[in-house]
Amino acid sequence: MQHWIAVFLSMSLVYSTHVQAGCTAPNFNTWLSTFKEDAIASGLKPALLESILGKLQPDATVIQRDRSQQVFAQDFLTFATKKVSGNRLGLGKANLKKHAALFKRIEQTYAVPAPVLTALWGLETDFGAVTGDFSTLRSLLTLAHDCRRPEMFRIELLSALQLVQKGDLTPAKMRGAWAGEIGQLQFLASRYDQYAVDFNNDGHRDLIHTSADALASGANMLKSSGWQSGEPWLQEVKVPADMDWSLARLDNKLPLEDWATQGVSDADGSPLSGTGIAALLLPMGRNGPAFLAYPNFDVFLQWNESTVYSLTAAYFATRLVGAPAMRKGNAPVVVLSTAQTKALQAKLQAQGMSISKVDGIIGEETRHAVRQAQQKLGLPVDGYPDPELLARL
Repeated sequence: MQHWIAVFLSMSLVYSTHVQAGCTAPNFNTWLSTFKEDAIASGLKPALLESILGKLQPDATVIQRDRSQQVFAQDFLTFATKKVSGNRLGLGKANLKKHAALFKRIEQTYAVPAPVLTALWGLETDFGAVTGDFSTLRSLLTLAHDCRRPEMFRIELLSALQLVQKGDLTPAKMRGAWAGEIGQLQFLASRYDQYAVDFNNDGHRDLIHTSADALASGANMLKSSGWQSGEPWLQEVKVPADMDWSLARLDNKLPLEDWATQGVSDADGSPLSGTGIAALLLPMGRNGPAFLAYPNFDVFLQWNESTVYSLTAAYFATRLVGAPAMRKGNAPVVVLSTAQTKALQAKLQAQGMSISKVDGIIGEETRHAVRQAQQKLGLPVDGYPDPELLARL
């Protein structure tokens, strides 16, 4: 911003947003002075810091985006249907063919299959077409100064400045998503520094403009996170009308024969085949879609801790392999509104259950608390809240 009035208005909006969110950011100049001292102690050059940070002010738009991430409040069917559209599937298959030689080299090097990388590439940036136009350094400075997640973004801001000092990127080139993610696979700066590779051997780790570097870096990260070559990641299944629903949770991996004993079958109704262990995931409860999540699915969760996002990415990858569109489940699912979910979270919290945020998002923490409440009330323990549970609470 070039005019002091604009700066004042922007900072006023940031302060107002902080108050609404229940916390207030520290004085910016005081915070910046302390940050510079810490950055110099970490090995960053004072001249570099002054040339970059001396020109930056927090961005009110970034704070607004951070406070309104309602996309994650969508139910799985809604989110996955939008994200794995016919158009995106078609583009994904076209890119698999277009870059077949590149994907072959990447798989030979990192043992990560092309459909997995392509699914993440498509979800993150529509295959490199939409990488974002926010100033990465300004976004990270804004979120590091903010009061909601300052420690996380303080590390990311330091990492981004290290990338500039190392010569990987210039401040002008560092443009991406509002939360500071960079490049075709939307790496945070710390991940960029840790996992980026120069796969086209041009002397630069460029995850913004070079698909080869971006995709190979994604594969490097997935392999480092524990990806097992040749192993499955996700399989759609059909569940019976009744079973021990408490077994269906992310942290309970069982042999396939145990799931078969519970009445779980392949999506087409045929018996489960193969060996191995998997968790049974019911993202919308016992009546909605059902999946077996193998150990490789945990790697998706390391990419993005949102179960809905990771399940969508893993499902997208199975579609690119040739799996049919998923079933909607055994019966219609009544989805709570965001306001109803917040009310339910508040009631669970009031009963002493572990709910750290009343945000209307059904994450793993909320699912765990829902299971506890369902068990206490004698309801099917499938971990998904419905109007009956809300009414009983």
